Amino acid sequence: MSFTANDPSLLYVRARTAEALGDTARSARLYASLSTINGNDWMLARRAVSSAIDAGSFDLAVLTARRIPADQLALDGRLLLIADSLRRSQLGEALTFVDDKTAEGDGGFVTPILRAWSEAAAGRDGLAPLSTQAVSQGLLEPFADEQRAFLLLSQRKASQAKPYIERALASSGGRETRLRLAFAEGLRRARDEAGAKALLVELAPEIRSKDVALDSPGIAISTPAEAVAELLAGIGGALTDNPDRSLPISLLRAAHHASPKSSEVAVLLALLLNRDGRNAEALAVLDPIDERDPFIGDVRDARLRLLLAANRNADAVAFARSTIASLGARARANDFGRLGDALRDAKDAAGAADAYGKAAALAGAAGQDNRWTYLMLRADQLESIGRWSEAKADLRAAIQIQPDQPLLLNFLGYGQLERGENLEEAEAMIRRALALRPDDASITDSLGWALFKRGRTDEAIETLRKAAAADPVQSEIHEHLGDALYTKGRRLEARYSWRAALITAEDQDAKRLQAKLDGGLSPETAAR
Repeated sequence: MSFTANDPSLLYVRARTAEALGDTARSARLYASLSTINGNDWMLARRAVSSAIDAGSFDLAVLTARRIPADQLALDGRLLLIADSLRRSQLGEALTFVDDKTAEGDGGFVTPILRAWSEAAAGRDGLAPLSTQAVSQGLLEPFADEQRAFLLLSQRKASQAKPYIERALASSGGRETRLRLAFAEGLRRARDEAGAKALLVELAPEIRSKDVALDSPGIAISTPAEAVAELLAGIGGALTDNPDRSLPISLLRAAHHASPKSSEVAVLLALLLNRDGRNAEALAVLDPIDERDPFIGDVRDARLRLLLAANRNADAVAFARSTIASLGARARANDFGRLGDALRDAKDAAGAADAYGKAAALAGAAGQDNRWTYLMLRADQLESIGRWSEAKADLRAAIQIQPDQPLLLNFLGYGQLERGENLEEAEAMIRRALALRPDDASITDSLGWALFKRGRTDEAIETLRKAAAADPVQSEIHEHLGDALYTKGRRLEARYSWRAALITAEDQDAKRLQAKLDGGLSPETAAR
């Protein structure tokens, strides 16, 4: 049997092969060609649209989707056509793809937003479509207050928007920074400077730590395209933990097409693509973002995470250094924090410690609340290269800032315990950390080890057993338990714990554990 270049069977095999190999752009082109040949096969056409959306080939996706009758469109294709219409400021056209009978699963959840903006543009009550029973009981409900606020602020109706702003922020979760800034700019445009400042005052420490450019334009949500993009980003972001990432990716792709300048959408999409194993595509999504973007700090954070996730440590270090060099005197704590992260992953502990130290100094000078984090990170790197006295000083300084931070208390307490320093203080710190975080297996382990070091072996064994039950895969806990059991003459149980520790131990620890299994516990093989 022979095939021609455009034989449907051959095209289908090639499309599936490209799909399996992760070549999304090629599979999208092949499915589109196949759909053109089989003109009335709407199932195939829908697959072609989905493939093109997944690849970010928007022109191809729109072209293919426009061939499909409205009643045959799938959710992703319908949302993309709506996004494309809104991107071109064609609200009326967007409304042709949905109506009151369109099911939520087919994209009907955006209908109230489109109708709201349409009614407002016609001088009628734009809130009415957002106040129906369908909205209060549907997918749009968690986002309804923010959408009402966006609409009213676009009409410069600040006083009417404020109750919705308050309710939206109260339930915003991780989106609070973005929404608070959007609302603040909306109030500012509506000539309510006092209202805008009131929103920003509460957020000031976080803004400083995130390097958000407060005075940059483009943060407000003031068009139907931006409103729908914000909704799709909110829903897509809430679905990122789903094992099947096709739906959140398609939602974020549509949001990105509707509002291509939204760095928030781009960052969410990039991080989701990376989790789907598509690191190169993820980085490409971030490439077009302007360095003057108001959320450029978040964009830089995301780029560094993607480079490190791909084990491109040298590129990550180069990126962090180039950012600092380009900013010069304007470089902030976050910029040096990124460099510290990159150098840490590149196994340059001394360089990382230096970068974190600069970050801590800048954070302190700016009055940022997160200075303690940089001090803790610096201490971690200093300890790893034997500079414990400096690490200890950093930890004490961090505890002065955050006296009830269990991570700091456990770090300093355990560090002193390992070295036989200030054992009473060390145990007290660990007990305090555990009181603050009673279900933390690592802190429970620290307390058990403190008890063992102070000769209270029976109590230590009981405490270490609790830690091992809470975190069965942590090698260090099992090794500590094994050492304590061996000391009490319970050698069979000790060997069992050491074998459990060996399963997840790193190379150097594995050698020590094997030596204990071969010859028993000795001063040379004892855990630290």
